[in-house]
Amino acid sequence: MGTLPKVSVITTTYNDASNLERIMDQVYRQDYENLEYIIVDGGSTDGTMELIRRMEKRMPGRFRYLSEPDRGIYDAINKGIALSTGDIIGCCFDRYADEGVIRRMVQAMETECTDGVHGDLYYMDGERIVRRWHQGQGTIRTGWLPGHPTMYLRREVYETYGVYRTDYRIAADYEFMVRILYRKQVTLSYLPEILIYMSYSLIMSILWVCLESPDLAITEAAVGAGVTSILFFATLKKIQAIRIESEKAETTAAKNNDAAAQ
Repeated sequence: MGTLPKVSVITTTYNDASNLERIMDQVYRQDYENLEYIIVDGGSTDGTMELIRRMEKRMPGRFRYLSEPDRGIYDAINKGIALSTGDIIGCCFDRYADEGVIRRMVQAMETECTDGVHGDLYYMDGERIVRRWHQGQGTIRTGWLPGHPTMYLRREVYETYGVYRTDYRIAADYEFMVRILYRKQVTLSYLPEILIYMSYSLIMSILWVCLESPDLAITEAAVGAGVTSILFFATLKKIQAIRIESEKAETTAAKNNDAAAQ
């Protein structure tokens, strides 16, 4: 097979030492050998740097970090991309399904000669599955989008199409995916399996901003990326469906807890 492509995994953080330690351990335990780990810290004051220095000793020669104020998560990701040296770049903000996820992602890309890879994910509330998100394959024009936390791309994609536009704020990932996929410029392999367990509280806070932000950042991102109104409303409808389903799940869980308490 020859030399395995180097994979750069980026984690952004700010004053979240308790979660960072768990995330770092997830990356460290991946069985893919040619892996570089990058942490971009926003200038934490909660013990994060102690954890980072400890990880530097665990992964000598394969670990890089930066700690300075940033302008949000996508600015931090862009810094991580600039710092990376890998052939394939992705992020880890939560939990891999198992220790072989990155290896299988790379195998799919190499076998199919694609520009990137994505797969399925579970949204989790602790150990409870809130939503099973099976991505499948599709087209941007019909409202389909890959699960951003599962998407790993070759470096050339960023070099050709640019990084995240921070002026789109929380919708920067949406704009980026539309930019690279709308005209089918970038090809993605699809792994029909759970790759990531994503924190429910994190993803829902993002969706709430998308739906309730007074400046409608997600609308601006859609227009800026050249999305048609049909596509935008199809995507927005999916986001609203997630919210409704999640609210129902919360209500059911609350009722069950009340019943158990009685």
